[in-house]
Amino acid sequence: MVEIRMRRQARLHDERPLEVYAIVWEAALRQQIGGPDTMRAQLEHLLKVAELPNIRLQVLPYRAGGHPCISGPFTIVSFVETEAVDVVHADAIASTVWVENESESAAYSGFFDRTARLSLAQHDSARLIDTIRQEF
Repeated sequence: MVEIRMRRQARLHDERPLEVYAIVWEAALRQQIGGPDTMRAQLEHLLKVAELPNIRLQVLPYRAGGHPCISGPFTIVSFVETEAVDVVHADAIASTVWVENESESAAYSGFFDRTARLSLAQHDSARLIDTIRQEF
């Protein structure tokens, strides 16, 4: 799994890099995993990656309260081909859900868009991530 994740991460720097638009809940940035040094390093890496032109990162702050994506994280994979349907991937505790039909994937896109509007702008998101990094 680590090798797969490292290869996927390398795709961010390829000749034709993947484009990523991510929203991270503030709680995920504050939940200490691996100790303060690990957290600082992870947050520094996130800040560095967020500077790439193919990355858009927003933070959903606590103050947003309830939001459309409160049921859990998911990934929308979009393809260059205009006729291709977006595919949605969501992990549950004991299973993985794949959504591959147009109406359901459009619903997830709507949830994502509404959550993005509740999230901080990219610059403000980077500032919050840096503040959290300094707290560790």
